[in-house]
Amino acid sequence: MKKIFIFSIVAANALFADSDIEELKKLVMEQQKTIQALQTRMIALEETKKTAVQSSSEKESEDKPVVAEKKQTTILASTENQVPKKKKKPKRSKENLAEEDEYAAYRTSGTSIATASSSEDNAMTESQDNTSSFDQSAFLPGIALIGNMSAVSRNISNDEYANYSIPGFFGNPGELPFNEKRGFNLNYGELEIFSTVGPYIDIFSAFHIAKDELEISELYATTRSMPYGLRLKGGKLKSEFGRINMKHQHAWEFSSIPLVFEAFFGQEGLCDEGLQLQWVAPTDFYLMAGVEMMQGSNEYSFGDTDGINSMVSYLKSAVDLGDMTTLLGGITYMQGKNGFGDTKIYGADLTLRTDFNSYSSLTWQNELLYREKPLEGGIVADQAGLYSQLIYDYNQNWSGGIRYDTIFKNVPDEPEGLDKYSAMLMYRPFEFTKLRLQYSYDKSKYFAGEQKNVQEILLDLTFEAGAHGAHAF
Repeated sequence: MKKIFIFSIVAANALFADSDIEELKKLVMEQQKTIQALQTRMIALEETKKTAVQSSSEKESEDKPVVAEKKQTTILASTENQVPKKKKKPKRSKENLAEEDEYAAYRTSGTSIATASSSEDNAMTESQDNTSSFDQSAFLPGIALIGNMSAVSRNISNDEYANYSIPGFFGNPGELPFNEKRGFNLNYGELEIFSTVGPYIDIFSAFHIAKDELEISELYATTRSMPYGLRLKGGKLKSEFGRINMKHQHAWEFSSIPLVFEAFFGQEGLCDEGLQLQWVAPTDFYLMAGVEMMQGSNEYSFGDTDGINSMVSYLKSAVDLGDMTTLLGGITYMQGKNGFGDTKIYGADLTLRTDFNSYSSLTWQNELLYREKPLEGGIVADQAGLYSQLIYDYNQNWSGGIRYDTIFKNVPDEPEGLDKYSAMLMYRPFEFTKLRLQYSYDKSKYFAGEQKNVQEILLDLTFEAGAHGAHAF
């Protein structure tokens, strides 16, 4: 290397003037210092590496007998306890229904459905670990913003439609939350905030943002790990009466709630302050029992809020009919007070789903409701209705469906056979964005005492931004 430097200096003498030679000499000396510094650093690194390798070898030689002993003990123990077991095919029904029950837990935890399922398996471990091993990052809340807007064409004027009635059920629906007027509607914005607040509790809140007000749609706490398959929820919550009531409007297949639910509970369904306790049986198939105690503030069926005046109980199950077909069913009983006595409501639901591949499926969903509502003068109104809908998911973007609604039993001297027919086509360009075209022919509504057939064409857009879980089918 010294020869190269000398050669460089000689060459510089031949090519440059004397004034430039001094500057070149300084540059060469600086380069020599840099090279010496790098060589010193390299030697130090090599010495450090040798020392680390020697220390690791000494530690490994000391620990090797202990590790070998532990490994041998583990192998012997696993050999003694090894019993051949028959592998069971996983049950789709339990997984699918667990998705429905664990969706509320997911919404409050901000984790995936798979994580929500595994957390149930690790409940005992979490309780043993106590709060000392709890991940503090889980306290960060998940936030989602959901919006729905529509363009509506209807053969009834806005003033008339705002005052329709369903005979035997209600005389005026009051303020309509969805698709109120012809033309454009900003139906709502919904802000969801959910988070883990400790190793045993999750919270979920949904704030309904209207044009002139902010309303608490839901706000409740859910336990994360209770023994014996139990789960407790308390606050303001949507009842799990049947199948569709627990879902928010943005998760419905159609833009409107089924007619029988509108007649019994109003357009937003059954949502009230209360307490819910559920139990999932330790069976090979899905079996869940639940009971809810509520204030009873729903004026369509109850309305007496002086104390805890409403109770809901239900039993839900599912079985596999094949590798790709699942049958879900449930029965529900509800009782609550109104101004003239106790209203009793009975419900039954049946859903059959067949999956063709990961994104294509056919779902047939049905719910039947029967109500005994005391009226003035000691009269008890026996009323009943049902809906049946068929939804075909062609792929992850396109789906379509039809629904038939009817109220076939009503108060004496009030009309029966109040029917409604709906059809929809939905396009999902993204996972949580829906563009839906819907047509409905409604024979259930009366205007100033006169029945009129309502025809409606609706195009609505639903978007969901932020942390949000998949909805149960």
